[in-house]
Amino acid sequence: MKRVLLLIVCLSLFSCNTKAQDKKEKNTAKAEFPITKTDAEWKAELPPETYYVMRKAGTERAFSSDLLNIKEKGTYVCAACGTPLFKSEHKFKSGSGWPSFDRAIEGNVAYGVDNKIGYPRDEEHCAKCGGHLGHVFDDGPKTTGKRHCINGAALRFVPEE
Repeated sequence: MKRVLLLIVCLSLFSCNTKAQDKKEKNTAKAEFPITKTDAEWKAELPPETYYVMRKAGTERAFSSDLLNIKEKGTYVCAACGTPLFKSEHKFKSGSGWPSFDRAIEGNVAYGVDNKIGYPRDEEHCAKCGGHLGHVFDDGPKTTGKRHCINGAALRFVPEE
């Protein structure tokens, strides 16, 4: 009987939604973006993996992106709308399995909170079309301390001319 009571108390503590969580919540899912299309339009335009990542907030398999090993100079743009998001000079090898950058191009990335895995993570979206890009963490290089961990399926590389 004591075990059942202890289990109920523990479950109720872990399922509480506090005001501290509400404060941090930035819901980009309801935000309006300059480029808007229906789900059917996005699905028709985007390759299946890009659609899954960008419109369904999916995650590609680690180490599966062709963009991981690009060392050329250029710009990484949104795969859905072409908005410049990251510069190659800010890319670094994080070992995470996804393209990583220490900073985004100012004003072109929107931020929100993702609670899908049981705790809040800072989520990144294209500020123009709202497409899900990945997440940003505070374990990056000393330059900024940030690691923008981005799905390669959400990006397209445009080499510098």
